[in-house]
Amino acid sequence: MRNLLLKPQEAAYQLGISYPTLKQWIYRHKIQAMRTPGGHYRIPESEINRLTGTSAQGETSAPLKISGRNQLHGTVREIRKDGLLASVRLAVGDQSVQAVITSEAVEELGLKVGDPAIALIKATEVMLMHR
Repeated sequence: MRNLLLKPQEAAYQLGISYPTLKQWIYRHKIQAMRTPGGHYRIPESEINRLTGTSAQGETSAPLKISGRNQLHGTVREIRKDGLLASVRLAVGDQSVQAVITSEAVEELGLKVGDPAIALIKATEVMLMHR
């Protein structure tokens, strides 16, 4: 069986990550990549399958796990698209969280009002306040 080689942009799209993130994964050896004689990176389809938990036949195994611990589970309450960007408001308990993402990401995720979603928060600093 032939292992298809993908350009980094194609691999990033299939993995649901940004191109810069994929490049960092390549540099940090988190994903296997090969170089063409011209010095361009190519990602084997088997790596995409490994990272997405999909077999060569397209069957999906267990969902991907993520190391981020600041996960807020909620429900999509509002989606406002404006050109390339979209504002997504997520109800989390009696509070809400707003994320600005690309309109393309809204489409790729298939987000609709009423859908369950998870806000994954990555911050270098968290402050607390108390009266």
